[in-house]
Amino acid sequence: MKKTILITGSNGLLGQKLVELLVQQPNVNLLATAKGENRLPDATGYRYVSLDITNAEEINAIFENFKPNVVIHTAAMTNVDTCETDQEGCELLNVTAVAYLIEACQKHDTFLCHLSTDFIFDGADGPYTEEATPNPISVYGASKLRAEKLIEASSIRCAIARTVLVFGIVADMSRTNIILWVKKSLEEGKQINVVTDQFRTPTLAEDLAMGCWLIAQKEAQGIFNISGSDFLTPYEMAIKTAHFYGLPTDLIQQADSSTFSQPAKRPPRTGFILDKAKRELGYRPRTFDEGIALMSQQITK
Repeated sequence: MKKTILITGSNGLLGQKLVELLVQQPNVNLLATAKGENRLPDATGYRYVSLDITNAEEINAIFENFKPNVVIHTAAMTNVDTCETDQEGCELLNVTAVAYLIEACQKHDTFLCHLSTDFIFDGADGPYTEEATPNPISVYGASKLRAEKLIEASSIRCAIARTVLVFGIVADMSRTNIILWVKKSLEEGKQINVVTDQFRTPTLAEDLAMGCWLIAQKEAQGIFNISGSDFLTPYEMAIKTAHFYGLPTDLIQQADSSTFSQPAKRPPRTGFILDKAKRELGYRPRTFDEGIALMSQQITK
């Protein structure tokens, strides 16, 4: 029997990768939703509907019309500094909207896969397991933790997929990431300062989409760490990018995070231990080097 899967935030990086992955699945009826027009160039094999997730009536209408079996909730305010300066908007998108989705999932017995973040942790002793105690140090991290708590307090069937520093390429190349930034800067002969005192397990967007699909297929309940497996600093990521493209590494200068002025605090050492997702879901992320190679193929298409 076919499952109807609803994606929120389908115009975003993860949302686009989920659409690309799920249209290939013969047992899925796919409904992609985001605010405004569809930004994917190919609308074949799925339905797109504009949805404002901060509007409970719009959510209820979509659930009544399409009766999704599974929702993969990727839409959020993810710019950490914007969350710090627009706390009301952050609360609305990252917490209130989740409460509306929980209510709709409850009414329709819909399974919810909710995307969360390593920023729910303070970064004192990463990488983290699913059982680690959260302690956010930013408005963004606190909002995502509140959403997790709302979900855990509900009686819906659900999973929380936590991830870290997602990178990849959107269809219209409108978004940058550390790999594209390093490549462009070095090609232009610019010196760049990259931090050495933050640690992450950077996540290829295609791998995160696969992790969400594995959860959705099984309707596996609980918290799952879905990230890359390489534990790296941004400086190490930059060096790997330069090596891949044969660009000069002497333009990459080491810096510490105190030299950057940003509204939101960043946790110094996060990253995830993936044993549970590998064991229970069969999740197998690519290496960071493999992620750079895949992105390189997509750029040259």
